[in-house]
Amino acid sequence: MRVLKNADFIAKLKHTIKDYENKMIHNKTFRRIWKGFWTPILSAGIIQWFVALIMAVLIWFVYFTCRKKITNYDIFLKYRRKLAIFVFWHGRSMMLSPIVAIGGMRAYAVASRHHDGRMMAKLQRLFGLRPIYGSTSDGGISVLRSGVRVLRNGKYSMCISPDGPGGPSLRVQDGALYFAKMTGAPIIPVCFSSSGAWFQQRWDRYLITLPFSKITCRVGAPVFVNARASRTEFENIRKTIEDYMVRQVRDMDAEFGHAPVEQDQTASEFKKQMRALRAAKRAKK
Repeated sequence: MRVLKNADFIAKLKHTIKDYENKMIHNKTFRRIWKGFWTPILSAGIIQWFVALIMAVLIWFVYFTCRKKITNYDIFLKYRRKLAIFVFWHGRSMMLSPIVAIGGMRAYAVASRHHDGRMMAKLQRLFGLRPIYGSTSDGGISVLRSGVRVLRNGKYSMCISPDGPGGPSLRVQDGALYFAKMTGAPIIPVCFSSSGAWFQQRWDRYLITLPFSKITCRVGAPVFVNARASRTEFENIRKTIEDYMVRQVRDMDAEFGHAPVEQDQTASEFKKQMRALRAAKRAKK
C-alpha cells in the first residue's frame, strides 16, 4: 500500500510539474508575441516623435508646478555653450531636461542606438539637445570620434550618463574622461532629486518627479584631465569623480528621506532577478 501511495504521489507531482512547465511555455510565448507586436510600432519614427511629444508636455507640466533650487547655477551658465562635459547618472535625467532648455544650453547628448534610446534622443531634441548615437558597448569608437569633433568645435558642450546605458549603476565609465583628456574640456557633475518621487523598478532606479514637488539640482565644480595623465592618474581622477557623484546623489536623496539607490546593478542582472522573483511567486501559487 505504501508503495502505491508513493507512486500516486510521484505521479501527481510529475503532473503538477508538467502543468507548470506548460504555463511557463505559454507565458514566454505570449510575451514573445506581445513584444513582437509592439516593438515594430514603437520603433517607427512618427510614433516615437508622438510619444516624445507627450512626455515633453508632461515633463514641462511637472517642472512648472514644482519649486526649484539650483546650487552653483553660475557654473552651468559659464559652460552651457562652451567646451564642457556635463555628466549625470542614468536614472537622473528627467528634470535636468527643462533646466537645460531654459538655461539655453547648446549641447550634444550620447544616446543608445536601441529603439528606446532613439525615442529618448527625440525627447531630448525637444529640449534642445542633439544626439550622438552609440555607447561604450555599441559603437564606442564612433561616439568618441564624434564627441571629440563636437567638443573641439568649441561651440557645443556634451551631456553623458557615465553609467549608461546598461550599468553598472553609479559607476563612472571611462568615456567622459577620454573626451576630457583628448579635448581639454572640463567634466562637470550634475544631479537632481525631488521631494515627490516615484522610483521606477529598473536597474538604474529612474526617478520620476511628481507634480507640486520640491526639486533640488546641484552643479559640481569642473574637473580637468591632463592630456598627459598616466593610467594611474587617469584612474585616480575617474575614482574621484565617481566618489563625488555618488556622495552627491546620496546626500540629495537623504534630504528628502529617499532610500539609497543601489550601486553596481546592471540591466541584465536586474532582468534576471525579476524573472527569478516572478518564477518564485508563481511557484508559491
